[in-house]
Amino acid sequence: MIVGFEPVNAGPLDMPMGPQSAIQHIEFETPTLPPMAYTMFCLRYKDECRTKPLFRGGPVRLTEERWANLKQVNQTVNRSIIPESKELSLADETWLINPHRGYCSDYAVTKRHELLNRGWPSGALLLSEVVTNWGKHHLVLVVRTRSGDLVLDNLTPQIKPWARAPYRWVRIQMPNRPLWTTLAGLGE
Repeated sequence: MIVGFEPVNAGPLDMPMGPQSAIQHIEFETPTLPPMAYTMFCLRYKDECRTKPLFRGGPVRLTEERWANLKQVNQTVNRSIIPESKELSLADETWLINPHRGYCSDYAVTKRHELLNRGWPSGALLLSEVVTNWGKHHLVLVVRTRSGDLVLDNLTPQIKPWARAPYRWVRIQMPNRPLWTTLAGLGE
């Protein structure tokens, strides 16, 4: 059971830390193909999709500085892109970094891009396809930390543990691999 975030201090910092936070990690299951739009994104933004050697520490340690980075990037990107409603078919979808107007995928890849520029390892920044409660496919950024996997989403200003995000999980990038994967224990 997810207990929730435990504050580090009694102050305004709401960073999840320590064993009491009980934020879970996503378990990968079966490798699967990435979304076609991701493949097209990688053709357009080759540097964003380069596989990098595994970083030694696994998921990143969530320090106060990194927590502040996550909150700032999530807030800044959510405010900087004007949302558009999606009328495109999956075949016509294009993922863009830093567009003036955009879709959920544009928010997710822009957040990932900004965190990469701040020195975050690519293997800790995973794009994930989910389905909303109203049945629409949606893209979010999952950040793998030692404290657990966290979701940065354009539909909410809060950064949430992945198990508390109100979605049906479809697939997620594998760390430092060009493949995507389904999630273990979440059968269709």
